[in-house]
Amino acid sequence: MARIAVIGAGMGAMAAAARLAVAGHRVAVFERGATHGGALRQLARDGFAFDTGPGLLHLPAVYRDLFLKTGREPLESCVELTQVDPAARHVFADGTAVSLPNASRAGVLAALDEALGAGAGERWSDLVGRAREAWDATRRPLLEEPLWQDWQVLGRDPYPAVRKRGLFGRGKGPTTATLAEVARRELADPRLIALLESHALAYGFDPRSAPAGAVVLPYMEQTFGSWYPRGGMRALADALYERCVARKVEFSFGTAVTGIVEKDGRATGVELADGQVSEAEFVVAGVDPVRLAELCQGRQPWGPDDVRPDPVPGDRATGRLTVCLALRGARPGDAAHRTVVHAADRAAELAGVFGDGSGLRTPCDRPTVTVLRPDDPATRPDDAHEAVTLTATVAPHGPVDWTDGEAVAADAERMTEIAEAAVPGLRDRVLWREVLPPTDDALVPGPALAGQKGRFLRPANRTRIPGLYAVGGWSHPGGGPAHAGMSGAIVAGLIVNGDEWRGSS
Repeated sequence: MARIAVIGAGMGAMAAAARLAVAGHRVAVFERGATHGGALRQLARDGFAFDTGPGLLHLPAVYRDLFLKTGREPLESCVELTQVDPAARHVFADGTAVSLPNASRAGVLAALDEALGAGAGERWSDLVGRAREAWDATRRPLLEEPLWQDWQVLGRDPYPAVRKRGLFGRGKGPTTATLAEVARRELADPRLIALLESHALAYGFDPRSAPAGAVVLPYMEQTFGSWYPRGGMRALADALYERCVARKVEFSFGTAVTGIVEKDGRATGVELADGQVSEAEFVVAGVDPVRLAELCQGRQPWGPDDVRPDPVPGDRATGRLTVCLALRGARPGDAAHRTVVHAADRAAELAGVFGDGSGLRTPCDRPTVTVLRPDDPATRPDDAHEAVTLTATVAPHGPVDWTDGEAVAADAERMTEIAEAAVPGLRDRVLWREVLPPTDDALVPGPALAGQKGRFLRPANRTRIPGLYAVGGWSHPGGGPAHAGMSGAIVAGLIVNGDEWRGSS
């Protein structure tokens, strides 16, 4: 039985802690904040509750496996999960709207044909079919196994090239296109293009530079469905925390780690802000690579041949502007849980978030706004009120000064106006609102993607310091609740089985 120190109480860190505790280890978690859950935050006020991080769960099998492996109670005994249907309603710039059913390829095809015209569904379905090939080719090495030492093989884009027509169209090989190029070539319809690119934007990726393999993002959602826990995503974080406590994981909140202690070149514990040292045979760090390097006090956890630990590149770390709206009036029974109101000018939106190619960012007046309005009594004081959350992907460092209250309020007002396409008469129903601008400690790490010579991979869970492991959204296999859970499983597997472990069969 080993003593293990875990830095941070995010979802990946808690997933590793629970698995390690069940394996017989003594696990202590040190969290500098006041609570657990990492990005799965929630704002509660006057009987209303709003998820201020991810609003839906994809790949629920990750947490089903976690709960089965760490106790007798399955996930559904701890959290009430429901499939969101429709998975999403999309309102495009020309006013066209389509509701896409949950986890139904045939249903999506039919809905797109009806809303966008004959052939639209088939074009989308063909693209998703090729996305499945990319998923099958990379699922294990990209999501379920430790990052290979020869990680460069994941630098090849797994998305298959479309067979060309004519004499020279016989060949079929991997493409090096970006997601935006694939969208233009294979979808043609600007509304279908917006649909595809919105998945990348929601994860913080610029479709103009993201690899074609990013098509796995809509594939995962369409194939495995969108799920909502009663009480919001925070309920999932609470359930995982309670599972950790039941397995005798020790939590210390308001306790900052200031350094990783080493002896004979191996991590042997953590130093706390009060000067105390908590000794450990292994240290699991659920922090971003820059902070981890600082905790290592000059010793680099990754070398020049490893995936470059670059936590805040322009097209891989974005922020969210979140507007929480407490509404008077009941939620209509036929309201969609999630509506995406697409930007009027996507080029302007991408330039505002990621830059125009020269690094210049200009504000976008009408960004893509995601509207979440769950049918959940736990989020509202009574059935005569409704809790609605608006989010938009934004650049965390310009062009807007997020410390400027007037500028933030103006953006929130524009988002509320845009959201009326999803909630008619929205502004007249607002009792109060709270606006949460992006902050550096709430940047959005996207999931790892294959292609582009490994540019969109995350640093490995194994570091070059024996006994020190990285977990969570800033490490392999990247961000998002499901990916963080997989990160925890990988780290636990490495510690329990040794660094040569290649993943579960």
